[in-house]
Parts: sequence; C-alpha cells; structure tokens
Amino acid sequence: MPNNRNVYIADLKDKTGQEVTLSGWLYNSRSSGKIQFLIIRDGTGLCQCIIEKGKIPDKLFDDLKRLGRESSLTVTGTVRADERSVGGHELAVTDAKIISPTDSYPITPKSHGVDFLLKHRHLHMRSQRQWCIGKIRHTLIDAIRMFFNDNGFTLIDTPIFTSFAAEGEQTLFEADYFGTPMHLTQTGQLHLEAAAMSFGKVYCFGPTFRAEKSKTRRHLTEFWMVEPEIAFIDLDGLLELAENFVSFIVDRVMQKNRSRLQTLGVDLATLEKIKPPFYRLTYTDAADILTGDRTQKFLAEQLEQLKNQKQQTESKIAELEEKQKGRLKQWQKDKIAAELIELRTDLAETDTKIENNPKHAKLASEFRWGKDLGGSDETIISQMHDKPVFVTHYPGEAKAFYMKADRKETKVVLNFDLLAPAGFGEIIGGSVREDDYDLLVKRIAEYGLNAENYEWYLDLRKYGSVPHGGFGLGVERTIAWLTAEKHIRQCIAFPRLMDKIYI
Repeated sequence: MPNNRNVYIADLKDKTGQEVTLSGWLYNSRSSGKIQFLIIRDGTGLCQCIIEKGKIPDKLFDDLKRLGRESSLTVTGTVRADERSVGGHELAVTDAKIISPTDSYPITPKSHGVDFLLKHRHLHMRSQRQWCIGKIRHTLIDAIRMFFNDNGFTLIDTPIFTSFAAEGEQTLFEADYFGTPMHLTQTGQLHLEAAAMSFGKVYCFGPTFRAEKSKTRRHLTEFWMVEPEIAFIDLDGLLELAENFVSFIVDRVMQKNRSRLQTLGVDLATLEKIKPPFYRLTYTDAADILTGDRTQKFLAEQLEQLKNQKQQTESKIAELEEKQKGRLKQWQKDKIAAELIELRTDLAETDTKIENNPKHAKLASEFRWGKDLGGSDETIISQMHDKPVFVTHYPGEAKAFYMKADRKETKVVLNFDLLAPAGFGEIIGGSVREDDYDLLVKRIAEYGLNAENYEWYLDLRKYGSVPHGGFGLGVERTIAWLTAEKHIRQCIAFPRLMDKIYI
C-alpha cells in the first residue's frame, strides 16, 4: 500500500510547498547538463519532475538519466506551483526509486501506421491523446446516465442475443445459441418499447453490433449506444428531448474536460454554441440543398480553401525538415519530430479531402428524392451548419419497418436524424413508432420479415397501444465530434473493425 505521502498528480494543486511521493510511469525526459526534467504520468495527469545533480546520489542520477520511456518509478519531492509546467505544478525531486526499467518502448515519437498502432493498442492507449479521449468518454457516459436518471427514466437492460432483425437482416451477426440460430443485437429498441408500456420513460445503454462490410472512418462493428423510449410522445416531443439531451451532455463534457479538449486541439467556441434551438430541415429540404447551386458553390469554395491549406502545410513541413538538419538537443529533435507527425497527418487528411471533394459534388448533384442520405450527403449538410441540424420526414421506403407513416403525407415517416456540425454527420437516429396493428403487420410483410418473430412485438399494438417513440445516440460518433477526432476507432479503448480484431 502507498505510504501516507503518496498522492495523485491531479491533487498536487492542494499540496503546494509540501513534500509528496508520486508513483507512475516515465512519459518523457530530457537532460540539460546537471539538471534532468522527467515528465511523469500516473493516470490522473502529467507532472514535470526536476532533478538537480547533487540533490540525489550520483548513481541514482545516472540511472534516471538512462531510464527509458514508460519505465515505472516513484519520485519524492516538494511541490511547486509553476504555470509554465504541464499541469501547473512541478516537483523538486529529493529522492526516487526505479520500480521496473524499460528499454526500447515500441511506440516512439516517429510516425506509426494505423495497423501498427492498432496492433499495439494495449500500449498506444497510454499516449496523451488516447488518455484525453478516454477521460472525455468517461465524462460523456456519466452525463448520459445523469440526464436520463434525473429526468425520470428507468434503465432497462435489453438482451444481447436476439432472434430478429430491427435494422436490416443484411447487417446481422449470426451466433449459435445451443443449436438455435441467434444474432447479436443491433438495437435494444424493440424490447424497450415493451418496457415503455410499463414504465413510461425508459432507456438502455450497452454495446450493439452491425455486420457492415465497411472500412470507413465512421464505422465500427461493435459500438455503444444509448436508447431512450417514451410512451405518449410525438415527433416534436422527441426533437425537444434530443435537443436538450445533446446540449446537456456537451455542456457537461465542457465543464469537466476543458483542458483535455484544448490538448486535443478542439475549438471550444464551436462547442459553446451547442444550445437549443438546433436547426431543423425536412428530408425534402435537404434534398433541395444537395441538388441546388448553393452546394456546388460551397464545395468549390471549400476545394480552394483545401488547396491553400495544403500549400501552407507543405511549406511548414519543409521549414521543419530544414531545421532538423541543424545542431539540436534531443528534446528539440523530439519536439520537431512530433510536429512533423501531426503536419504529415494533416497533409494526408487534406489530400483525401481534395480527392473526395469532386466525388461529393457529383453525388450531391445526382441525389434523387427517395434515397437515404449517404455519408457524403450528411457531411455536406453538417458542414453548412455551425450547430447540430435535425433532418426529419424521410421517405418510408428508405427507413426501417417500425417507423410511423405521416398520416398527412404517407410517403414519409415521422423520423429524424441529428447531424453534428463540421462534417461529423449523424450522431442520433430516431422516430415515432408505428402504433397501428394492421399497418405494422403490413410493413413487416412488405419488408419480407418473418411475422412469427414479431408476434410479441405486435402484441404491444393489440393491448393498449399508444403513440410512442425514441432514438439512439452512438457514443463513439459523439466522442469523435466532441474531440474533433477523424477516426472513430480512436474513440473506444479496444475497437472492433471489419478487418481489425487483434486485441
């Protein structure tokens, strides 16, 4: 057990002037003659520890100087406030103990490919970026539960194994359940509808699975989703609930993670705008936007901006590469190497956007009413708005069987998608559910589904049917938006992708 002086880095703000002991791992280090600077991490933050030669035994000073990244150790010293230091405090070291020295830590400041980092996910999650994202994810999940718990919702744990499809049979994962064919759940919604008839307002929160053969940055085969379901609600009520819910969780993340968001390079001003009301478009409005001159002009201007951005990034890379040729200290080399990694990553991202821009323009111009919005369509619409935007009333033929048809315009259903701004696309999908027994039977037949699998679901329409609805929010997509993370695989500790499942 740690002694009574052992503290966490997050608590140093209350320990100024006191002697404490930190236990952690060596995140980074540099030496300047008779002074060493060790950056220690302990899971709660980073702290710079300053070691002066002569203040500790010479052998220990030399051993620490040779210590490799991610070696574990304890350091004892006096806490000093210093705004220039990481975390705002530093430690003047008087003693240290090496617990487990490490050599040749595989993740270095040089650039690593996606495959390498995924294979070493168990180590990569120690990086500062992954740590920040993980902490933000924790806050987001806590905020989600807080919102629903404080607003009268009851948590219902829905099954992982199911015998039916809710979001299309083509994306079901099959499983052998003691000799009976079953599937991993796509959603807890259908079971929640039964629970809503008992509790009124319910939600489930857990992993869901989609066997989509997609390798895009927006897809995972296993992801987490929160799904509320409410009895006696209409589409306007659902939009208001979703709007208040998203505003609440964004505000909570901002309150608890401001410095982490800044470390990730997030523009905090964009998140501060996330307050009701959100923008509202019908699907028909969205189709008109996509096929109109406004979108083509927007994309043309965007292409010019991207080309300018590419030129600026290339110039900065050339400047740093020239600087690398000079005589530099190791910490300066490491700093430049890290900057170059970021710049080359940005350049590759910009190149991809430049390549995709004409494709997106062509797809938008060829969009036809009746199709579901694709990823590029959602990207364009969300890039054209500085706050989340609701898109409602999609064609019924493009959506799931359980969505309620608009009684005034039967070609469309009472549903919505919520698109996050800045091109991040859909984070919520929801609808009012069809509550008429005969119409639901007809929809099940039209979709070619086995009616026997839905007998219990149809019972909900036979015995006290009421208007009801709900939605699902994808946790990883929401985190990607909040952290400005380009790849959804970075938003969960151990991602599951179509061709990546090593650890």
